[in-house]
Amino acid sequence: MENLISLVNKLQRACTALGDHGEESALPTLWDSLPSIAVVGGQSSGKSSVLESVVGKDFLPRGSGIVTRRPLVLQLHRIDGDREYAEFMHVPRKRFTDFAMVRKEIADETDRQTGHGKGISSVPIHLSIFSPYVVNLTLIDLPGLTKVAVEGQPESIVQEIENMVRSFIEKPNCIILAVSPANQDLATSDAIKISREVDPKGERTFGVLTKIDLMDKGTDAVDILEGRSYRLQFPWIGVVNRSQQDINKSVDMIAARRRERDYFSNTPEYKHLAHRMGSEHLAKSLSKHLESVIKSRIPGLQSLITKTVAELETELTRLGKPIANDAGGKLYTIMEICRMFDGIYKEHLDGVRPGGEKIYHVFDNQFPVAIKRLQFDKQLSMENVRKLITEADGYQPHLIAPEQGYRRLIESCLVSIRGPAEAAVDTVHGILKELVHKAINETHELKQFPTLRVEVGNAAFESLERMRDESKKNTLKLVDMETSYLTVDFFRKLPQDVEKGGNPSHSIFDRYNDSYLRRIGTTVLAYVNMVSSTLRNSIPKSIVYCQVREAKRSLLDHFFTELGAREIRQLSKLLDEDPAVMERRTNLAKRLELYRSAQAEIDAVAWSK
Repeated sequence: MENLISLVNKLQRACTALGDHGEESALPTLWDSLPSIAVVGGQSSGKSSVLESVVGKDFLPRGSGIVTRRPLVLQLHRIDGDREYAEFMHVPRKRFTDFAMVRKEIADETDRQTGHGKGISSVPIHLSIFSPYVVNLTLIDLPGLTKVAVEGQPESIVQEIENMVRSFIEKPNCIILAVSPANQDLATSDAIKISREVDPKGERTFGVLTKIDLMDKGTDAVDILEGRSYRLQFPWIGVVNRSQQDINKSVDMIAARRRERDYFSNTPEYKHLAHRMGSEHLAKSLSKHLESVIKSRIPGLQSLITKTVAELETELTRLGKPIANDAGGKLYTIMEICRMFDGIYKEHLDGVRPGGEKIYHVFDNQFPVAIKRLQFDKQLSMENVRKLITEADGYQPHLIAPEQGYRRLIESCLVSIRGPAEAAVDTVHGILKELVHKAINETHELKQFPTLRVEVGNAAFESLERMRDESKKNTLKLVDMETSYLTVDFFRKLPQDVEKGGNPSHSIFDRYNDSYLRRIGTTVLAYVNMVSSTLRNSIPKSIVYCQVREAKRSLLDHFFTELGAREIRQLSKLLDEDPAVMERRTNLAKRLELYRSAQAEIDAVAWSK
């Protein structure tokens, strides 16, 4: 079972190394899910002496006022042999065998984080002590609760310390070690007061009573130790620490523990409780309880870690990959993002995503309706036919058929098709631009880089403008070709009659009668309708070839060519990711590393069981 506490020790060290020490954060925190024992007490409660008694070494800074200004995560490791040493996580690969130097390093590291004033910090110091004389145990020493700020401290320090202590002990996975002095009224104990607020039923609070030997003569702590004064789920444990005189004389811990055992064994009031009193019993009780809590939490930890790993991976995927530092890497990133955008754009055109069907609607509905609205029959009214035929004859009337009149009538009708043809080109252009907007919004990677998003959009629009101009030119050529050369076979197949052949027995002016002009109008309308039908098919083909097909083939070709000539500084500007996003990605990656490591560690322990 000892490997369970070692497991939590590893995970706590990893948490601190990766910036997870239970502070309020939008990021998931593993620290809060790990079982821990937090040591709580007032400044004069003897809290530091209790910890030193458990360890068996003098290693904590001492002095007046607030001495503990950062949480100290104290991890005890029982080892074989007779060596004793300490290691700090912030000083890797250095072993401290002189515990006076451990005390100095704790003070120095506190000052490095908080400055040389009397401020506090929630960032913990990790200290591991290896000894054959300790039990496997992890304790978190918190700043002592106080009621008054000392000189050099802000008035808010009292509330700041209480808030920090509360942030640790209010977690349901935290075991509270509430240290109270026996020579003060328990009702005024800072430790009992705050632990009662977060654990009103006393289900996860261990009560430790110090300074029993300093109580007034004629008084004792039996009612407290037997749970009659204030009942907790776990029995109260009394300890007798070294006095200040003992500390000054450097009385060693072995002698102090022997004196403690003798005190409880030989004092009549406590003799019946001696088997569960003292710092050695306290350490063993806490170690045993911590093991059982860790064991019960392992399934929940595994479930939490698996769920959190999946959430972190999803969020990292959403945020996108980190940016490469070299020019080649940056260019590759930009090209890959552009290809993703291009692929999504093609999917819209090909029907995989919605939007491309609007182009077909233009060809099948809007363009034919626009041609119908031209109303060629009205353009070929009797008056208009007579006017154009007469104008085409000039000063000399036509002899057989009014060929110039036919041509002018046909040209006047066909030229009007240019309007719907241009409108069709512009409408398709608008749809293609709309699909660019959609594809940009649907390319998640472009959201990561605002400047690249704008440049890709501008490059796509410029390409579409060029394609539109080319399409309009080619489409109007189709109309112009129909006006420049008429299909002669159409007229040769028309039925012939004597009048139409121009019988010289009739007056030349009879050829301008209504019947004759009506026949011309009907013939021209038939020809214009035939050409319109042809253009209804050929114009969409031209638009698709010049715009849609080219958009699929070469929408960003010009942009790619221009990209290749850019310097790394210019490429970096395109990948101008929001610093907040970059920082979040880095933090999430660290958390993911932590959780994967935790997953492997917990699985290894679970399998070994």
